[in-house]
Amino acid sequence: MAENKDAYWKDTLGLIIKVLIVWFIISYGAGIIFAGALDSISIGGYPLGFWFAQQGAIYGFVALIFIYAKLMAGIDEKHGVH
Repeated sequence: MAENKDAYWKDTLGLIIKVLIVWFIISYGAGIIFAGALDSISIGGYPLGFWFAQQGAIYGFVALIFIYAKLMAGIDEKHGVH
């Protein structure tokens, strides 16, 4: 039983780490660090770096929530805790 809990926790932490990495790339990477490079591309007349900082990150975060929920459901099912 303890092995199953450890495997479940390991899979859960792995998913959380991956989600946090994507969150960091979306928020700091696209909105701040790479904003200058992204500004050469326009969406609706606005530079892409600005768009990510204002709206794109929100869309990315909402998508990340749904992706996390789907992947976490798969982990729950894999370990029989669904």
